[in-house]
Amino acid sequence: MTSAYDRTPYDDDSAVELLDDLDHDGIDDDGIGSGDRAGSGPAFDADFDGDQLDLADRNALRRVAGLSTELADVTEVEYRQLRLERVVLVGVWTDGTVEDAENSLQELAALAETAGSEILDGLIQRRDKPDPATYIGSGKARELRDIVVATGADTVVCDGELTPGQLIHLEDVVKVKVVDRTALILDIFAQHAKSREGKAQVSLAQMQYMLPRLRGWGQSLSRQMGGGGSGSSGGGMATRGPGETKIETDRRRIREKMAKMRREIADMKKARDTKRAERRRNKVPSVAIAGYTNAGKSSLLNRLTGAGVLVENALFATLDPTVRRSETPSGRVYTLADTVGFVRHLPHQLVEAFRSTLEEVAEADLILHIVDGSHPEPEAQLAAVREVFVDVEAQNVPEIVVVNKADAADPMVLARLLRREPHAIAVSAKTGQGIDELLALIDEELPRPEVEVEALVPYHRGDLVAKVHESGEILESEHRAEGTWLRARVGAMLAAELQAFAVANH
Repeated sequence: MTSAYDRTPYDDDSAVELLDDLDHDGIDDDGIGSGDRAGSGPAFDADFDGDQLDLADRNALRRVAGLSTELADVTEVEYRQLRLERVVLVGVWTDGTVEDAENSLQELAALAETAGSEILDGLIQRRDKPDPATYIGSGKARELRDIVVATGADTVVCDGELTPGQLIHLEDVVKVKVVDRTALILDIFAQHAKSREGKAQVSLAQMQYMLPRLRGWGQSLSRQMGGGGSGSSGGGMATRGPGETKIETDRRRIREKMAKMRREIADMKKARDTKRAERRRNKVPSVAIAGYTNAGKSSLLNRLTGAGVLVENALFATLDPTVRRSETPSGRVYTLADTVGFVRHLPHQLVEAFRSTLEEVAEADLILHIVDGSHPEPEAQLAAVREVFVDVEAQNVPEIVVVNKADAADPMVLARLLRREPHAIAVSAKTGQGIDELLALIDEELPRPEVEVEALVPYHRGDLVAKVHESGEILESEHRAEGTWLRARVGAMLAAELQAFAVANH
């Protein structure tokens, strides 16, 4: 059965397979440390500067406790092994505290589990910067190889984006498949994309990631070698020609497919732009729900609108934007858009590929920035999401910070967040806590129509009254013998339509 990472295109052969799949789908487009488990070795202060550690401690691989998802029941283990990769996680800790590094690896574990993996072990290493050759250094790579053998792992997942050279060299040492954080996130997106546009965006991002990594992945070129044969260790002209030709052909096919896919995404974008322009023409305010992955955005959308959107305790469960209509307590209609979740170090390929989708955030009148109040590092989540806001030019859109999961959060953390964020509110999409207050805050923050009118609309022009209800703000209304009298704030175009029924004095 195909495993999670086997779908991610890494070598030249899998590149061709991906292109064929896309056509079929109809998309045209150096000492060795002791390796002590965290918590069982020396105690570390959360505020302790890692640069002050002894050299031996700095160089040691540290196990991160609580990551293993290995099952005790033999039958269940055998059942799951048919479907799951068995992975060891490894991260390089370059700054911050031990807790920061361990939290980052915990997030990598959640990503790997979402992709369908079984976590056997997790390790971090303190370095000033990742090793340019093997990411963790040659000595640590050999130690990692011993851990891979001992645990029976078939994949190593690194907490960072590795260069093609780092991936190749680390694979040569550990003798199993190496996957970096970017490829892992791309694989999750590929599993969760449902719409035609979502699939096209993910495929485009995969190709952008794959293109510079075609040369030399695994031993793919050796299978293409000519007269010298794959057994020739010295290389030479006879061994490079056919391999080079195949790579160049694959690269050309990928570039052509990427160009077609960009055109398709642009065409799909036109339909969404048309709908957005229609909402703007009718002056319907828009609210975008954005935030870190698994912060509860879809749950909040369901709580606010009853949309019935998929809610799953998994990272990136929502990739395709969902737009629903809702009403403020005062009766004003607005739209709510659920967007793709963000994550630290979100691959730039995804930001570019999903730019048309993320424009829902940039074009909104108000952003509900959802943060998980029960997360160990909610401030880091806020900072990561705001980096993406800058990338899509949404940093100037008015923002309400919604601290979700208040029922499960530490009261001290909630108080700290509400103190640090001037425009914040604590809610629980699960229990309904704070939802009424949030609705009132949305009503207060949404832009008001600019023209105040007073009109007596005949009953046969009920369409005008409906428009006022939909896109305006009714201040007063009364049913009279001649028609519906109302005082309201509306947009300029609707005000012009109501001018024929305006009441000069009341």
